[in-house]
Amino acid sequence: MFNLTYEFKLKPTQNQIEMFEEWLETHRRVYNHALAERKDWYKSRSCQVNACSLLSEYIISADAPRPTFASQCKSLTAARKENEHLKRVNAQSLQQTLRRVEKAFVSMWEQNHGFPRFKKPGRMRSFSFPQLGQDPLSNGYVKLPVIGTVKVRQSRDIADGGVIKQARVVKRISGWYVMLTVQWDVNPPQRLPRGEVVGIDVGLTSFVASSNGLLVKRPRFFVDAERKLKLLQQRVSRKRIGSNNWKKAQNKVASLHEYVANCRKDWHRKLSHQLCNDAGMVFVEDLNLVGLSRGMLGKHCLDAGFGQFFSILEQTCFKRGVYFQKVDSRKTSQICPNCGTETGKKELSERTHTCSNCGYTTDRDIAAAQVVAIRGLAAVGHTVKMLAEGKFIGIPVKQESPGL
Repeated sequence: MFNLTYEFKLKPTQNQIEMFEEWLETHRRVYNHALAERKDWYKSRSCQVNACSLLSEYIISADAPRPTFASQCKSLTAARKENEHLKRVNAQSLQQTLRRVEKAFVSMWEQNHGFPRFKKPGRMRSFSFPQLGQDPLSNGYVKLPVIGTVKVRQSRDIADGGVIKQARVVKRISGWYVMLTVQWDVNPPQRLPRGEVVGIDVGLTSFVASSNGLLVKRPRFFVDAERKLKLLQQRVSRKRIGSNNWKKAQNKVASLHEYVANCRKDWHRKLSHQLCNDAGMVFVEDLNLVGLSRGMLGKHCLDAGFGQFFSILEQTCFKRGVYFQKVDSRKTSQICPNCGTETGKKELSERTHTCSNCGYTTDRDIAAAQVVAIRGLAAVGHTVKMLAEGKFIGIPVKQESPGL
């Protein structure tokens, strides 16, 4: 099976917009209720066996089972018979919200994420439909359960043979969007490592340094917009909370954030296509992105968007038939790519790699990218000797880099 997600902009009527807003509020309340039920159960088990708090304590029967996705779905079915707001919303869509709560707790246990938090009004921005009818997208309209047909701007066609399995309605400051998950009953062939190898090292001085000598400076999308963002946020703080002017000022802040995110994503896509030109294999570092985001330069790392760039680059490689793989990122800047000698740690101010053993000199980031390319070749079964024989191009003769 092969899945792709298509994103189209919706053009709902005023009545449909009001229905969307009502559904989002209902989903938010269901999410908060399910989270509160789980949180109360956990807190009732957190007190000591022989002592209780002097202020307050959660008291729930000892034989009460832990709330799970299945038990909360049963409670939701019973509540829909009595609550009019729940009756207006598709039952499967509400179950997907309960699944989001379950996923949040699984991420907390397995991926060391924080404890799930309640959603304030306006924080719930999407709801999904796990099942759709036959041919839900036709003649510029998408047919959603209970809601009906909604006009959509179909910017591109869906490839033949695909079946629309799921739909997610997303609210943004620029409008309403629908994300359609399309499935094809095919197994795409696995990309084989062949052709020219390109190793990529990412950083804050040079966003991308490739093993063939390309250096791309990092654009500062958020930092450049920070001054304007500060001005808009000051205007929000001076408005009365909940007033119409306060909502308008908040919308301007959200518009600026969306503009910055769109600019960053567009630049990542263009750069990924440039890197895939004349490349048969692309290797990148397997970085600890969470650790980078929590460090001293966390704001700049998040502004660069390394994780999003790697995801987009992997998608671009898949579409263009380029082999993509992540390699170990340890000590890539401490090894000489020419002789393999470990040169030791370098200060951040040292931007040139000079090997005391063989005398090889090049840019520090390009040397790290060449080490990534060598590790990638070793990972796919090639040897450095094959690289020296000229079968693959990994270490450039010239150090000049063309502009982006």
